[in-house]
Amino acid sequence: MSPVRIPSRGEYLLLAKVAEEAERYEDLVAQIKGLTQTYGGLTIEERNLLSVAYKNITNSLRSSWRIVDSLEKLESSRSAGQQSKHQVQLMRRQRSRIERELADVCKDIVNLLDDHLLSTAEPGEETVFYYKMKGDYYRYLAEFAQQSDRSRYSDLSLAAYKFAYKHALAKLEPTHPTRLGLALNFAVYYHDVRKSPERACHLGKHAFDEAVACLDDSSSVQVMRDSMMILQLLRDDLVIWSGEMQRGSWSGKLCG
Repeated sequence: MSPVRIPSRGEYLLLAKVAEEAERYEDLVAQIKGLTQTYGGLTIEERNLLSVAYKNITNSLRSSWRIVDSLEKLESSRSAGQQSKHQVQLMRRQRSRIERELADVCKDIVNLLDDHLLSTAEPGEETVFYYKMKGDYYRYLAEFAQQSDRSRYSDLSLAAYKFAYKHALAKLEPTHPTRLGLALNFAVYYHDVRKSPERACHLGKHAFDEAVACLDDSSSVQVMRDSMMILQLLRDDLVIWSGEMQRGSWSGKLCG
């Protein structure tokens, strides 16, 4: 019996790119996992592919969850007949199935980060990138988890974001896209999970102001384009969150 041939790094990468083009994101995950488990740490291109794969899988599941959740609430608001109750039960069952799928995907990437990627990450951008991912997927778990698990996932997300942000402040420029992307997602965490638009605004505005003060023409066109896109998203969120605080009972200083 001939020995099993191990694919080369280039073969793993080629198949990963093919999977991305074909929008077969589970296949893309499988290729990058195989690459990681065989060859260790990932290049920038490889980890970007990994990020794309999990982002697309989870975005699809989160969108599905929101649709089913809205339909379930709509049906629940109607007359409480036997037929309506049965339909609500069926929708609730479907929503629960999506929640389990989403939880499995989020735990899968967290395990990959903990078991393989964080231990080999270089200080600086790579470490920030992976801890940001860890914070993101624990945030998704916190958003959709049952009440008994929500607090635990929220705390795990916060710990990952805090570590990433502290490292980013020490190692990355204020205009670095990874640092700005982290600030954006960390602020979203405070708004969506901790229900604190005040803290979201404080973090987001600090990152925005620092980056704007440091903008210059020394960065590459692609880096500047990425940074400006994230700054626009940050600005849009700051406007929305400030409006929420104006409409509510919050009496502190507004964003801006």
